[in-house]
Amino acid sequence: MNLDLWSVLVAVLGGAIRVSTPFLFVSLGECVTEKSGRINLGLEGTLVFGAMAGYGGSLLTGNPWFGVLAAGIAGTLFGLLHGAICSLKGVNDVAVGIALMIFGTGLAFFFGKPLIQPAAPMLQPIDLGFWTSDPALRAALQINPLFIVGIAIAFAMGFAFRRTRTGLILRMVGDSADAARAMGYPIVPVRIAATMFGGFMAGVGGAYLSLYYPGSWNEGISSGQGLIAVALVIFARWNPVACFGAALLFGGAGALGPALQSVGVTGGTYLFYAAPYVLTLLILILTSSPRRALEGAPRELSITK
Repeated sequence: MNLDLWSVLVAVLGGAIRVSTPFLFVSLGECVTEKSGRINLGLEGTLVFGAMAGYGGSLLTGNPWFGVLAAGIAGTLFGLLHGAICSLKGVNDVAVGIALMIFGTGLAFFFGKPLIQPAAPMLQPIDLGFWTSDPALRAALQINPLFIVGIAIAFAMGFAFRRTRTGLILRMVGDSADAARAMGYPIVPVRIAATMFGGFMAGVGGAYLSLYYPGSWNEGISSGQGLIAVALVIFARWNPVACFGAALLFGGAGALGPALQSVGVTGGTYLFYAAPYVLTLLILILTSSPRRALEGAPRELSITK
């Protein structure tokens, strides 16, 4: 069979941009949360609830951007709940995250039942392929504004971590709570604020799923992307700019199956669709060295103790 390599590459490019956006938002939010010394494994539940809230907000207001805002607010509330519970003495943040993942998913399914049939207004893309007559390339360069916003946030976070007082305080709280406390910085409010930001970003990532790609609300919309994004943060060594590159890598893996299917490759379809999960497993194996696995990790994280 003659495989059109150009068509596959263009399809993977377009798919990587579309699929990577939720990974990008969730991983950037989790990067901030973990920089403060807290890990949130409940982002899968936040992502699904954000998808439901975003779809419902768009349907009720007629404006998809109000849906994005509703999803962000919902995610912020989940982050506040996670941060507040984890601030209690003796509470394990990993266990709380797992509980909130189940809680958020169940809550989304309960409130989202009436939203499965109605059609909500969708987010509209920006046509960056206006200069080409190649229909495949032009379709690949239909970019959602949230993807551009995510890139800007990644580089802004990278700058903030290195060059701003806020970034320094966040890193100090994550690396040594005792040092931060000695300098007079409040540990609990910083961590709660960081967890709320992580929840907001996960909620926006969920809104992207329901309002753009795949562009509908259903109970299986997430497919574990929230959990994969947590692994992606570790793979990126807690670097927000590296999170952007890793999100594109995971997005490309997720787009491989549809890209091959679009050029007529039907054999092994389910195997290609499993590429993101296989990639996650390989990355966890390759980064499991005792000396390199936690390189760059905030020292206050529970996974480092």
